[in-house]
Amino acid sequence: MTLETIILAAGKGTRMKSAMPKVLHKVGGKPMLQHVIDAVKKAGSSREVVVIGSGAELVMQTISGVEFVMQEEQLGTGHAVLSAEKNFEQSEGTVLILCGDTPLLTGELLQKFTAAHESSKCAATVLTAEMPDSTGYGRVIRETDGTFKKIVEEKDATEFEKKIREVNAGVYCFDVKKLFGALAKVKNDNAQGEYYLPDTLTILKEAGETVGVFTADYADETLGINSRVQLAAADRVFRMKKNHELMDAGVTIIDPNTTFIDCDVQIGQDTIIHPNTYIEGKTTIGRECDIGPDIRFTDMKVGNKVKAQFSYCHEAEICDGVTLGPYVHIRPGTTIGTDVKIGNFVEVKNSNIGKGSKLPHLQYIGDTDMGANVNVGCGTVTCNYDGKNKFRTKIGDNAFIGCNTNLVAPVSVGDGAYIGAGSTITKDVPKNNLAVARARQTNIEVWKDKRK
Repeated sequence: MTLETIILAAGKGTRMKSAMPKVLHKVGGKPMLQHVIDAVKKAGSSREVVVIGSGAELVMQTISGVEFVMQEEQLGTGHAVLSAEKNFEQSEGTVLILCGDTPLLTGELLQKFTAAHESSKCAATVLTAEMPDSTGYGRVIRETDGTFKKIVEEKDATEFEKKIREVNAGVYCFDVKKLFGALAKVKNDNAQGEYYLPDTLTILKEAGETVGVFTADYADETLGINSRVQLAAADRVFRMKKNHELMDAGVTIIDPNTTFIDCDVQIGQDTIIHPNTYIEGKTTIGRECDIGPDIRFTDMKVGNKVKAQFSYCHEAEICDGVTLGPYVHIRPGTTIGTDVKIGNFVEVKNSNIGKGSKLPHLQYIGDTDMGANVNVGCGTVTCNYDGKNKFRTKIGDNAFIGCNTNLVAPVSVGDGAYIGAGSTITKDVPKNNLAVARARQTNIEVWKDKRK
């Protein structure tokens, strides 16, 4: 079977009240349109054509690996598909058509749906769902024998038809040649003055073709997103499903209702995730970690047996056995080495922290290459910026940095060197040297505060 796909993503999404195209709003940390593309690829689609209109430039900047077709005017779903006709002049076989605002569709459901269409030899098959509340959806009208009769849009439905709970999920399979033949006959004599894609089903049926119906097992998977409220509902469904998948794979999630994990996140067995934790982007977390509460990891690589709480870390790496937090900020370009201990109120940026080093509290470490087993005293700051350029600090293995030290980059502290508390270091400190850079203390014996 040759399966090609048309994804309708041209609509403005007026009810979203957003400057961003509706299909780029995220569910589970990924744009809705990307979810749909991923699902059709899993279902076996060999080619994806995306019909765009409103916000087209931003869509093309965000989404890759597909063909784009412009729908200059948004005149309905039938008109949108017709915009892609030239892209399918040489095509044969089956075309799958669906909307870019249905992020909960799965590859498994679409695979079953397309397989059912192929085996039935129908000219077209429509995916339906039984909705507890069918408001806003096109109703599926069946013949007395249960076969397909027609689809009626909400604004064109009678009061009786509005009570029907089986709805059009907006997903179709067509014989590609028969599709465009039927589209040429679609008219816009309806309440919206638009060209409806579902009208092709009636046209095919009246021409003696067979139109099939395939009902999804789970209506939630077919939900379309038209408002922020529906977006939030879809996000809840997706995230709970993701949490269940992780728990089934051996991850402990203390409270799934307050744990927010993006779709591409990977977490190893026997890791514990505490409440109010956000794990986002391409983050990977190893085995036997203890993460949270109140953690936000974005695009992080986290090793095994890491303990982290009350911290924000993004675009960095944390190696095995690290203890982190509370109140730590790990910024992009940082690698925290094995068995490092980072305590409260510490910020590390674009730095490499060597194995077994300790940053216990109140430090800023920026643009630094730190060796193994370094002890950094409370209040230490790497002064990496002169107002125009950034410079690096190098600290060797087994160095000891006293409290309230300022390391003015570019500067190098050798292996085993010591720095006295309160020092401002502006020159390199050789290996095994003690550096003290502070004014000699002077006590004034006879002194009176003139302010008193």
